[in-house]
Amino acid sequence: MAILAGLALAGAKGALGSAIGVAVVLVFFTLGVLVVSYVTKISQQLMMMAGLISFLIKFIAVFALIAAFKGVTAWNAHAFGWTVLALTLVWLAAETNATINAKTPYTETAPRSRDQEKSGG
Repeated sequence: MAILAGLALAGAKGALGSAIGVAVVLVFFTLGVLVVSYVTKISQQLMMMAGLISFLIKFIAVFALIAAFKGVTAWNAHAFGWTVLALTLVWLAAETNATINAKTPYTETAPRSRDQEKSGG
C-alpha cells in the first residue's frame, strides 16, 4: 500500500523510496521483537532494558542510513521518510493492540503448599 502511494505521488523514485522504507521498518522492528523475545526468555527483568537499547540502536541506525544516502537521487527521500514514519506508527499500534489483547497475567501468584491446602488456610 505504501509502495503504491509512493508510486502515485512521486513516480518510480517514490515507489523505490517507499519500498526501501518498508524494508527498513520490517527488518528493524522484526529484529527488535526477536531480540526482546530472546532476552525475555533469559530474564524478564532485562526485558525493558533490551527494548530500550533496541530502540536506541534502531534510532541511530535509521539516522546513519539517512546520512549515508543523503545525496542519493535514485529514490525519493520524502517517500522514504513518510513511509518509515507511517509504518512505524502502524507497527506500534499493532504491537500495542496485540499486547493489550494477549491476556497475559502481570502478577505472579505464589503456589500453595500442601500444608496450607490441608489446613484450609
